[in-house]
Formats: sequence, structure tokens, C-alpha cells
Amino acid sequence: MRYLAVLPATMAIGAWVLAAGPARGEAPPAQAVGVVSHVKVLSDKVPDVSSMEAWKKSFIKPDLTDEQKMIAAFKSRVAFVYQDAPPRELLTGDGCTHDLIKQYNVYGYGMCCCASANIEAMARYLGLEARGFGIALHSVPEVRWDGGWHMLDASLINYFPKSDGRIAGVEEIVGAVQEWLDKNPGYKGNDAKLRQFQQADGWSGWKKGPELLAACPFYDPTGWWPARTHGWYSTMQEYDGRDKTPFIYEYGYSQGYEVNVQLRRGERLTRNWFHKGLHLNGVAGGGDAPGCLKEKVGQGPLAYAVKYGDLARERVGSGVLEYDVPLADGLWRGGALKAENLAAKSEDGQGPAVHVKDAAQPGLLEIRMATPYVYLTGQLTFTAAVGQGGKVRVFFSDNNGLDWKEIGAAEAPGQEKVDLQKLVVRRYDYRLRFVLSGKGTGLDALKLVHDLQLSQRALPTLVRGSNRITFSAGPQEGTVVIEGASQPEYKGKQVVLADFHPTLAGVEEQFLRVAGQPAEVTFPIATPGDMTRLVFGGHFRARDKADKWDLQVSFDGGKTFKTVDTCAGPTQGACKFVTVSDVPAGTRQALVRWSGTQRNTTCLFSVRIGADYKEPAGGWRPVKITYVWEEAGIAKKDVHTAARPEETYTIACETTPEMKSLILELE
Repeated sequence: MRYLAVLPATMAIGAWVLAAGPARGEAPPAQAVGVVSHVKVLSDKVPDVSSMEAWKKSFIKPDLTDEQKMIAAFKSRVAFVYQDAPPRELLTGDGCTHDLIKQYNVYGYGMCCCASANIEAMARYLGLEARGFGIALHSVPEVRWDGGWHMLDASLINYFPKSDGRIAGVEEIVGAVQEWLDKNPGYKGNDAKLRQFQQADGWSGWKKGPELLAACPFYDPTGWWPARTHGWYSTMQEYDGRDKTPFIYEYGYSQGYEVNVQLRRGERLTRNWFHKGLHLNGVAGGGDAPGCLKEKVGQGPLAYAVKYGDLARERVGSGVLEYDVPLADGLWRGGALKAENLAAKSEDGQGPAVHVKDAAQPGLLEIRMATPYVYLTGQLTFTAAVGQGGKVRVFFSDNNGLDWKEIGAAEAPGQEKVDLQKLVVRRYDYRLRFVLSGKGTGLDALKLVHDLQLSQRALPTLVRGSNRITFSAGPQEGTVVIEGASQPEYKGKQVVLADFHPTLAGVEEQFLRVAGQPAEVTFPIATPGDMTRLVFGGHFRARDKADKWDLQVSFDGGKTFKTVDTCAGPTQGACKFVTVSDVPAGTRQALVRWSGTQRNTTCLFSVRIGADYKEPAGGWRPVKITYVWEEAGIAKKDVHTAARPEETYTIACETTPEMKSLILELE
């Protein structure tokens, strides 16, 4: 079902979503469903990069050579991430955000260490060796194929083909630059002279520099890289071999995040092709504002982005997540983690909308708020009904319900508001617990509203003409995640690994460094539904060939552990992530353990554990998809209700559309 309409120019927009369903292609069941998972809307004009698997399907064709695969990976990173001041989630050793899929979908910008980490992640996901290099004033990655190492700089957008067509490695580039500098003394490290050399002879002087650089196809005719923030003069300084460069260095990354949009009744997700001036560093503090907050695609430093398929108006986008919990009709039960000793007005005819069932015991309502986009702000509003001597108490948890903090209370009837921003900023998941006591005590209204950050680049944009829209929902799974800072000093700004109650034996809290034997780091993880798989790993150091971490799992409470992989030395740093799919039926708790051996240095700079599970109230309900845009200043809207978990339809635009919003909610 779909309709296309012209909107009044003053139309207000806001939203948030979640999703679930049966096997794809089947007719929807009649019974009510609490949550719909993996709701996805794609345009045929923008590749799907919602997960590592989706990215690979979009960009890596089976018949490609290793070189062709990595050039495709390089181009994808150039297309989706712009070189800029990085977002600081404080989950890696340097605080930057190095998850490839987050970079593509949540931010769309990052700096050179982020680009190096992203190239390394893609290469290893494709089964290739990769490493990072620190060079003067810059960071770059290398990938090994056909018996050699090859540099791919997706940050400044370049690589250097040699005369035989093979892509040069870092040491070859350094060698070419140093050879020229040795023959031309006085230029090494001299920014002014190198700039003058680049500009000489009508900006063609740079072509008289090292032959390897002169043949590079990524320089424009005047010697600038595509974004024109750096040029030939900076390359000559980055690869001049000073300050003990180049040196191998791992720019650690995280892996496992995916864009899993989940929807409950009363929940709505709005993703906008514009922003409100909000960004993570500005809201959370501790980092610079990205320049692309003000830049336009196709202009200035983002002029090159059009060549790589960018159809958005800007890079930074804003989103809104709203959950107006449907209390009175009882549909909130399917979207809650816990609902104990509570009754709905629709169930017993008594008020308030949700109330204590047995006044001799407290009632408990627990709600999880997981989002695929990072939280920037948060507002909780609830209307309390309080009986004589009763009370409504509100608790907050950002460590999967292991610990709770009281953040609000009501001892009299009325509306209450709680500002959640300081609690949720930098997070993707939290839980609220409402404890109701006393006869007649309950809730008449409960609403949560959040501003989110997202990248416009990955949104399913429309263009002039016919646009094929693909909708899908499923599998009906959620994920519980353990990920936190390994530096205790970040506590208060971000959850730290210690917040997830690991058991440390012979291991220091800072960077989880081995300090004795036996050395073990064990994390408990629990899911609200039957566990389907574990995806875990991290950024580790095992400096000596005898240093290592064994990656282990237990599904019987620690009675037995199975080693599923090993992070082996010698390496000053590397990243490894594994997937465990042979989870015993009915499992809802597991232990994930790193067992360390140290001769020199063994530590963990970052850790991520994701436990996928079947949503207990998961299933299929129709999803309403609303596109909002303008054509020649006229507001337009297309509303399509997906009646099945897999559908395609078209949206036609007579002129080039100015995209506004995409809204998802359950019917």
C-alpha cells in the first residue's frame, strides 16, 4: 500500500523504529508482535553498507583478484568516509571511532588512523594480511597480495602505481622520496620550499619530483589530492623518513556492529538529510567539530565526493528516536524486557493505564532502548498516578542491567521529566526500570525522545526519475553488546570494561595487561532470548613469539571452556574477531574468556563481545515507510506500508529531489 502526496511547507517531522518478522516472503501472522528486527530500506542508488556482510556483497564480487578486491574496498571507504576531525567514542586506545560500519553509517568522517584501521579491517575480513604504518605527520595502511605489500591511503585518497602497474608499498614510496631529497638538498622538511616547488612553472613543478609521485593518478594537474587539503608538498614530508619513520603500528578497530533497526508499536525512527548543528564531540566534549558539519557535498573539500557516488546534500545527519509507549492497550508487554505484577487498563478496566496488580508487592517495568545510531540527547517524560503512600521510582543502567542508578521518582500524581543526555551520550544502548509501589500507583503516559547522529551518505537517497526501493525485515534477532573503554580514566564519559563485571586473574585493569600467571579475563554475558551466536574479539598485543591470547567460550557456567581461536605473537599489535555459531539450544548465558601467556608483553587495548539472540516477542507486523523531500520548492511525501517482510516498489521524482527525511514505524 502506498500513496504519494504534496505536503504543506510547514509539515512537522519526528520519529523512531524497531522491527521483526517470520520467514521472508510469508504473509504476516495475525497475532500481535512485540518487536520487528533488522528493518531495512534501500534505494537502488546507494550501496548497502549496514553490516560487514552487506558491505562485502555490495562491493566485492567473487571473480575479483586480491588487488581488485582491495581497490574496491579502498573506493568504498573513500566514498563513505571524509577526512576530518574524528568522532571520539573513547572505545579504542586513542579514543577515535575505528569501527568500519559505524564510520559508514553513523558518522561518515574520520581521520588517517581511522582510515588505516578501516582498510585493515576490510582486508582481514577478506582473508588478506594487513598492517598499519606511522609515517611523518600521517598514518597509512598496507595490505599484502601477490607476494608484496601495497599502500592504500583512503584518508588523503591515493595509492602509487609503479612502472609495472603494481601498487607501491610504504618503504618503496619512502625510498623514492628520499632518493630525490638526497639529490636535492635543502628540501627535506622544508614546507615553504616544497610548496614553492609544487607551484613552479604554473603549478606543474611538482611533476619534476620523484617519478613515482609524478605518475600518481590521484593528483590533480596542480599537485593537490582530491579534497585539496593536502598536496604534493605534504606527501614529500610524510614520506621523507624523518623521526624514525616509517614504523609499523596497528590502528586497532572494533568489529561486529551493524545497523539493526528494531521497531515496537509506538516507536518511530526519523533519519534526516540535514542536521541540527549537533555532533558527538560538541555534545559530549573532548574533541573538535568536524569541518564537514558546514561543508556541502560537491563543493570545496567535498567536491570530489560526487565522483564517488555521494548523492546527499551534506555529510552529517540528524535523527530522532521516539518511543511513546502504548500503555493502555497492553501492547507494551511485547516491547518490554520485564513486566512483573502489572496490569493494563484494557485488561482489568481499572486505572491508571498501567498499574500495580497486587498492592502487597511492587510492580516492575523494564524497557531496553537499543539504537543503531549514537545517542546525543535524551528526554524521559512520564505521567505518574500515585496512590496513598505509593511511589514511582526510575532507575537507569548502561551496562546491560548489571548495575542500576536511581534517576527519578514521583510521590504525587503528575508529569515528570528527566534529562537523560549526560547518561546516554556516546551510548547505543541503555535500560530503564520503573518500580511502582502502592495501590492505585501506575503510569498514564511514558515517552522517550532522543537526538541521534547519523551519516547522510549511507541513507537510501532518491534521484530524478525512477527509484527502486527494497524493503526487508529479519532475521528477528537482537544483540547484547559488551564494549567499553580499557582506560579507567574514561569512566563517567563512557562505560569502561570493568563496568561489565569481568573476572580478572593475573591481569591489570589498564589495557588488560598480563601481570602474572595464570592470566585470564572472563566476561559474563546474558541475553533475554535464546542465544544464536557470539561475535567477539579485539585489539591485542603479543610482542614475543611466545606471547598469546587464547579466545575461549563456556556455555555451562564455566565448568568447561572451548578454545575457538588464538591471538598469537609476535606482534606489537593486531586485531582479531571470531564468530561462534554452535551455541547449545536454549542458551541464554555464556562466559567469554581471554586466556593469556606472556614472555614479553601481552595486553588487550580494546574488546567487543556481541551476543545475538532470538527476540522472545519478535515477529512480523506491517511497517510504514515515509519518504519526505522537495522538488522545485514543493514539499512531497511518499508513504508505503510494507505488508510483507520483503517487498520492492518504486518512487518517481520529476525533478532532482532535495531529500528531507525517512521515517519508519509499525502500523
